[in-house]
Formats: sequence, C-alpha cells, structure tokens
Amino acid sequence: METLFALSNGYVGIRGTFEEGKPVFQQGTLINGFHETWPIVYAESAYGYAKTGQTIVNAPDGTLIRLYVDDEPFDLAQAMLVNYDRALDVRTGILARDVTWEQGSGKRIRIRSQRLVSFEHRHVAAISYEVTLLNADAPIVISSELVYPEETRPIEGDPRASRAFAERVLLPQTLQSSEAKAILTAMTRTSGMTLACGMDHQVEMNGSYDIKNDSRGERGRVVVSARGIAGQTLRLTKLLTYHTSTHAPVDELAERAEEALERAKILGFEELAAGQQIHLSKFWDRADVEIRGDDELQQVTRFNLFHIYQASARADGMGLPAKGLTGHGYEGQYFWDTEIYVLPFLIYTSPYLARNLLLFRYRMLDAARRRAREVNQKGALFPWRTINGEEASAYYAAGTAQYHINADIAFAVMKYVDVTGDTEFLYQEGAEILIETARMCRSLGFYSSHVNDQFCINGVTGPDEYNTVVNNNAFTNLMARKTSGRLQRRWSKSAKAIPGGSSS
Repeated sequence: METLFALSNGYVGIRGTFEEGKPVFQQGTLINGFHETWPIVYAESAYGYAKTGQTIVNAPDGTLIRLYVDDEPFDLAQAMLVNYDRALDVRTGILARDVTWEQGSGKRIRIRSQRLVSFEHRHVAAISYEVTLLNADAPIVISSELVYPEETRPIEGDPRASRAFAERVLLPQTLQSSEAKAILTAMTRTSGMTLACGMDHQVEMNGSYDIKNDSRGERGRVVVSARGIAGQTLRLTKLLTYHTSTHAPVDELAERAEEALERAKILGFEELAAGQQIHLSKFWDRADVEIRGDDELQQVTRFNLFHIYQASARADGMGLPAKGLTGHGYEGQYFWDTEIYVLPFLIYTSPYLARNLLLFRYRMLDAARRRAREVNQKGALFPWRTINGEEASAYYAAGTAQYHINADIAFAVMKYVDVTGDTEFLYQEGAEILIETARMCRSLGFYSSHVNDQFCINGVTGPDEYNTVVNNNAFTNLMARKTSGRLQRRWSKSAKAIPGGSSS
C-alpha cells in the first residue's frame, strides 16, 4: 500500500506512509539521482567487471506529524476508529485520508490529511493536517518533525532489494531553525553528494494556539499546542522542500531551500493544490485512455498512466528509476525500462519529456565510450544498471552482457525523431548516439562461415535474464539489425540536410 499510495513528481518521491509514522513497512523519501557509491567486491575479479555500485539514498522524512489529544497519542495501529477512508485522486494528484478516532473516554476526533508532491514546483511537497474535536473539549498537541531515516534494510528474499550499508551513509552537516521553520543539510559519505531539506508551517484556528520550535541536534521539530474546543478545527499546513547536488556546497543548497519555502508559504496549500489539478488536467487531456463498459479496467489503466507520469514529469535531466520513486527496489537505478516501456508513451503524450530523457542518455555518452573500451569494444556501450552513468551491474552474465541496451536507446532515438520530426535533436545529439552504438555493435559481432556468412553476435544475455550468455539472441540481433541498418539508410537520405554532411 505504501508503494501504491506513493506520490512523486519525478524528482521527489514520498512513499505512502502515514503521517503519524506507524504502522510502517519502510519509510521512504527519495530524490532522483541522490545516491551513495560503494566498491563492488568480487571473490575473484576479472577483466571488465564493474567496479563501483550505486544505491539511492533515503532522504530525511518530512511527513511525520504526531498528534496528541488529552495527552493521548493517536496511533493508527491501536486506536479505535469509527470510520476510515484513504484515497489517491489521480485527477488532483492528492493523497487524502479521513478518519474518526474514538478515545476510551468517548471523545471523538476527526483527523483529515491531504498530501501532494508538486508538479509545478519541482522541489516542493505539502501536507494539510486538520484536527476537529467533535463532541468534547480537549488539549491538542501536534509535533511536526523532519528526521534522518533509519538505514534501509534489505527485504529478505527480494532480488530487487537495495544494498545494506555497514556505516551510516547520510552524514548531517548543519541544522538551521527559526519560528516554525527548520532546514537540515547533509552529505553522503562516499559519493560526496550534498542535500538540503526544510520544513515550514502555517497554522489556522479560531481560538488561541502556541508554536514552539524545538529543533535540535539532528532533528527538526515544531510543536503546536492549543486548547481545543468542540466543533473547532485546528489546521496545520506543512511545507517541505528538497535540494541535492553533485558539487554545490550545503550552504548554497540551504539558501535554495529557504527561498523555496518562502515561495511555497506565499502560495499556501490551496494554491499548490489548485496548480496541481490544472497541471494534471492538461496531462489527462492529452494522455487519457477511455475504456467503456469495464470500470475496473478503466481505473487500473488510469492508475498506471498516473504513475508513469509522476515518475517522469519533473525528472528534468535525470533518468527514470525502474521502480520510479515509489521505493528502494532496484537501488533506484536506471535500466532499459525507460527507452522500451516508458518513452514510447511519452513520445506521443509528452514529447518534451521524452526529449529530456534522451538528452540525459546523450550526456552519458562519454562514460559509455569509456565502458566500451573497458570491455574491448569500439564506439559506446551504455550501462545496463546505473545512476551516475557508470556501469553498476555486479553480475556480468545478467548485467553487462545485455548489450541490447544500446539498441534499446537507439530505437528510442529513432522513434522519437520519426514521431516528432525533431531533426534538430537528431543532428545535434541523436546521430552521435546512433553512430556510436552502431560502432559498438559492429565490433561486438562477426561474420561466421558456420551460418552462411551471416553476421553473428555471440555471448550476450537477452531480455530473458534467466538464459544468460547465449549466441544470437533473437531480440538482441533483431534490434541491432533494426537500429544499425536503419541508421545507414536514414543517414544516407538525410546527409544532404546537414551542412557539409555526407553519406560516409
């Protein structure tokens, strides 16, 4: 359920955990591309093995809002609930929950929450948390927190599980706090990536209330106290922001966080929610698939379209993790899923997003050239698993041997150009990808007299990873033929359109 109810905009992802923190399977606030590196240790090393692993890092959790009524904590696992409703609305992009809690004393409290990760404001998320005393007065205390996560533990028996680190990965740097605001900065231990995240609050209530900033050490904490009156509602709006970098110092990121929180506070939750709905309405106008006569299939289809979009909408120069930003599976790495499964959809519905993802691959080209040389090939070999552009697959047979990744990327380039007619991209970036992947394919294969002098590609792993290192895998060979052969034909026809171009 935490995965199904996860919210993301392609940059920030928040698993669908409860604001109160429990019950919980695995907390997760994930930033696309924010990762730790680690040396891959082999029992016996060999030529061409990947050297450095990459794993997405859990960022500080800003969703925590602990509620106390009459000094009694609201604990979903223990509370007597008179009613409970939780829904993700794919039209508005808001995860909402509405529960009524009955205490042993007979007091009833209605608790409503709404959560969003903004599509318009890439670095911003927000939570609206309302507490209404229905039938009696009582003191209310809300503790809103921003805390460092526990180290991610691998799930027993799950092959997608992320790595468990022996040492703490996210190293705290600074804590700034004032009024109802707190900003944490941190740095990853080995990859040296920097992070700043912050929270700020707005409180609405007819009666009086008190706000105390109790941030200290490694934890941001803001406490709101009020004398609750039956029929009155205390509403807390919690604004969150996340910023990461491979090179910017934490002080600079903290300034960005401060500015982002100020802008979000001016907007407030209602305006953020309104902008979210407008953004999504434009998406549904161009991407909806209507299925008549089967409501369940209709809902499933729209749910999947929504998750594809929220995984890619604001990736902005990053790739798409195989699990999106819904959890730690596959270590937050990018695979062929982007080019084969996601890009065709984006090409027809959001071509500018497709172009961004192809440009991301283009920026990996130098690393892909280095990788080709490492395995004694020409041209460029794109990584099977990666976050930073370097190969991270520790198992050659099911990883690096999947040479079809090159053809998958070339296929996406050609499909994008065919559909959009974006020849500027083809001539500026796409052609270089196509030529370098074709060079790698040519150096990998050979003409064999044993099969009527046909071109063969041996020792590869196709999409079926359970049949590894085979000769002439159908998918690999056909994709190589389609992309390399198509390149030759297209380039011959298009050369005249390029100043100084030639079919050679």
